Amino acid sequence: MKKGRIALAALCAAVLASCSCPPAAEQRLRPSEYVSTLVGTQSDFTLSTGNTYPAIALPWGMNFWTPQTGKMGDGWAYTYGAHKIRGFKQTHQPSPWINDYGQFSLMPVRGGDKLDEESRASWFSHQAEAAKPYYYKAYLADHDIRAEITPTERAAIMRFTFPESKESGVVIDAFDRGSQVGMADSRTIVGYTTRNSGGVPENFRNWFVVRFDTPFSAVELTDAPDKYKPGSSLLYPEGSKSVEGRHAVAKVHFATRRGQQVCARVASSFISLEQAYRNLETELGEDGFETVKDKAQQRWDDVLGRIEVEGGTADQYRTFYSCLYRSTLFPRKFYEIDENGAPVHYSPYNGEVLPGYMYTDTGFWDTFRSLFPLLNLVYPSVNAEIQQGLANAARESGFLPEWASPGHRGCMVGNNSASVVADAVVKGANDKDLEVLYDAMVHATENVHPTVASTGRWGHAYYNTLGYIPYDVNIPENVARTLEYAYDDWCILQVARKLNRPQAELEKWAARAKNYRNVFDPQTRLMRGRLANGEFQSPFSPYKWGDAFTEGNSWHYTWSVFHDVQGLVDLMGGREPFVEMLDSVFVVPPIYDDSYYGFRIHEITEMQVADMGNYAHGNQPAQHMIYLYNYAGAPWKAQYWTREVMDRLYSANPDGYCGDEDNGQTSAWYVFSALGFYPVCPASDEYVVGSPLFRKAVVNLENGNKIVLEAPANSPETRYIGAVQFDGKAYTHNFLRHSDLVKGADIRFEMRPEPDYMRGTDSADAPYSFSRE
Repeated sequence: MKKGRIALAALCAAVLASCSCPPAAEQRLRPSEYVSTLVGTQSDFTLSTGNTYPAIALPWGMNFWTPQTGKMGDGWAYTYGAHKIRGFKQTHQPSPWINDYGQFSLMPVRGGDKLDEESRASWFSHQAEAAKPYYYKAYLADHDIRAEITPTERAAIMRFTFPESKESGVVIDAFDRGSQVGMADSRTIVGYTTRNSGGVPENFRNWFVVRFDTPFSAVELTDAPDKYKPGSSLLYPEGSKSVEGRHAVAKVHFATRRGQQVCARVASSFISLEQAYRNLETELGEDGFETVKDKAQQRWDDVLGRIEVEGGTADQYRTFYSCLYRSTLFPRKFYEIDENGAPVHYSPYNGEVLPGYMYTDTGFWDTFRSLFPLLNLVYPSVNAEIQQGLANAARESGFLPEWASPGHRGCMVGNNSASVVADAVVKGANDKDLEVLYDAMVHATENVHPTVASTGRWGHAYYNTLGYIPYDVNIPENVARTLEYAYDDWCILQVARKLNRPQAELEKWAARAKNYRNVFDPQTRLMRGRLANGEFQSPFSPYKWGDAFTEGNSWHYTWSVFHDVQGLVDLMGGREPFVEMLDSVFVVPPIYDDSYYGFRIHEITEMQVADMGNYAHGNQPAQHMIYLYNYAGAPWKAQYWTREVMDRLYSANPDGYCGDEDNGQTSAWYVFSALGFYPVCPASDEYVVGSPLFRKAVVNLENGNKIVLEAPANSPETRYIGAVQFDGKAYTHNFLRHSDLVKGADIRFEMRPEPDYMRGTDSADAPYSFSRE
């Protein structure tokens, strides 16, 4: 009996000891395994849940690949609700609205026809689909073929597993609007495509080479696939070996046994066919499919692993890393490596082949807000190359791009290249070509590109004399332009200070940075169109989308004073009225006036369905406004709404965004916000505090230092911040300084279920504002 009691006591002690031990380490996947490239693909023209496609690529790679469900030329290249794949397309598309350039496709088939995209299309199912950044797989049911892809920056390997068939083959479609295909040898197809959607010189070509590991039994070539009679001209081993015309297509034939795998090694170049061969050899070499796949996954793990998060749910990890993946795709490399190992690029601005870096496929109206600040914090060496590319664009065209794809495109407003340059300068990511970049920024303030009105400043003559662009001078979106030009002038001021420009110059930019005041209506406490005679527009509705604003209304654009929120607070009459107006955005119903467009644009619908009043997170102008509570002594409201947006409007599902993802901007918002801070004013030294999502996050900086953010009590119920410690010392500010973070920092948040109405309310705790310098 005694022994039994002793044994029982020992057992109880062991149990208690095991209960007191720390929990086992969290079992985690590699960062790349959390990513789904299908997030945001369940979209169309009427409602965007991202308007993305599954990009099979390396970070910032020159070429992406995607399964193609849409017809040739359709901006919606892949949509989750589609049932058929038409090909596997090399794509350079930044968004469906800008569309693609330099595209061509490969499609494995079985059968005696299949040259045109309708006849070769095959049913597929998401149940037999794998979609990762470094690997894609789909089963093409109508052909009984499994297709797999893995990428490098300028090349890829495709692996096709065929059935038993004498009619197996692969269609290489160079697309319409001018193309060429030909047979270089019994295993190689070469050609070029010219199909584009604008922004290219007349000599634009994307040269490609496709090398198979299996010799062809025959080849068919045509420049009219819709009219071609299959089998009428088998061109190998005899016959013409090249065709050039409106729409060049090749089909290569094999006889295959069941389970036979055929690999195609594909590379391309905007410079020449010779360079395409070089890209093929230098990036793929002798590597097989699995080796390339492993290298691609490791590259993604290295890039995504710069930020480590823990203490969240599996769904939160999936959402976070899927957003970080989207944040590291654009802008893409538009340069190649020459025979001497040096960067060289085809210029989309003048058509010449020139030395140096070039990046493209981004719209700064979207990405200046948080995508480029994310690069400057986590990937500054990448942005250093991008900045050198911007300097090259200025040399080659006279202007910095505002929307490049691949050259200047006419889209959106502002000249926010000034922000992109200034943030890199202030954050120390770029110290090269500053005079070239500064001269280009200044040039844009007094000029408009001769063929692309949205490059440079449309309405600069009015803005530079009146201090605003009038509502009645036939320049659309005039208030939006005025507000963005004022912020951009403040950005130019930051670079001018860095370069020690003359005092008169500094005073000019400082004065223009206050021009936002000229379109503020004190009666409504909102931004409002203003006539050339100084009167405000009438009638006026704060719910009217477009007109004086860009893809938004006055409720959204009133807050676009990134550099001087205190100045806006003062215009509204102080902190309490300012907070009241911010609250109103979420309180008023999702009323809208779409008369400017004549129909309800998808951004309006996205605002309506979010159930957050007139707050429209699905489009960029409003994405920073939640954080403005920190400037007016109500930081707990920023904490509430940032967590609300993260929890409700983002997921790792095909409908995972609440609007256009837009080249990484909407994703970078989530990445920053999940860490607990956000760059409200790029080109300042500060980030504004929100509500961290995870119990711990570590940012591994390129300089070897670490930013460690801990919130041990974090949970869905504890979204509010109590005490904060920065490197072990009490910290009350509602901002974090970039210059402090890059030295390495340990930040500890005490999370609580109820707001702390005292912390961060002192005026000294408010983030930077120009008025407070």
